[in-house]
Amino acid sequence: MLEVINISKSFKTKKKGVIEAVKNVSFECHEGEIFGLLGPNGAGKTTTLRIISTLMKQDSGEVFVKGISTLKEPERVRGIIGFLTSDMKVAGNLTGRELLTFFGRLNKMPDEKIKDRINILSEMLALEDFIDRPPNKLSSGMKQKLSIAISLIHDPQVIIFDEPTNGLDVFAAKVVTDFLKEMKNKGKTIIISTHIMSVAEKLCDKVGLIFNGQLVENGSTDEILKKNESEDLEEVFFKYANSLGVTRNV
Repeated sequence: MLEVINISKSFKTKKKGVIEAVKNVSFECHEGEIFGLLGPNGAGKTTTLRIISTLMKQDSGEVFVKGISTLKEPERVRGIIGFLTSDMKVAGNLTGRELLTFFGRLNKMPDEKIKDRINILSEMLALEDFIDRPPNKLSSGMKQKLSIAISLIHDPQVIIFDEPTNGLDVFAAKVVTDFLKEMKNKGKTIIISTHIMSVAEKLCDKVGLIFNGQLVENGSTDEILKKNESEDLEEVFFKYANSLGVTRNV
């Protein structure tokens, strides 16, 4: 289980002064669930995920991953999460297999276990024919799938993906969404961020709608649609976007 309890984070900027990127955000995600953080660019999605992943410290609030505090025991948390950041770029002359082996060893995995995980992930992500090529010989979709494999080489219990289908064509996106469904069926706890409504509706058991750093909705899709008397999440999304004056960012 993952618990996010009233986290807030501000940044100082030269042009705008202090910006409140995340304001008292709270939500939960249980084993075998996918929670989608849905919002426009700049809404606070990535900041929230970086706080959960221990890459950034919140100003206030708590995050517990499997009961472990991200502030008190960040190293233990890192051992049980897999984080795919939106700015993770694979490059260089190492092949996909060599990159996965490198990151497996960073996670202190034995070589035999690394080989097994490479075979499993290659099959699940349809990478078998490309795993021995360097990133500069791969399409953007294959690079994204390789990045996913790197983030999950150590078989983490909690998966955190920032915009996992961003920039992918329909075929690559389907492989990624099918993969996440399979991880959910295996009992993983999964958090994703996205600004694509169809991805959220297809994948997520629960959704948090975030604007200007604040969670304006949090619940199952059915609950949110019923509350807002809407037919789909896109309608709810634009209802809030219009009322908050942020349509220019969508």
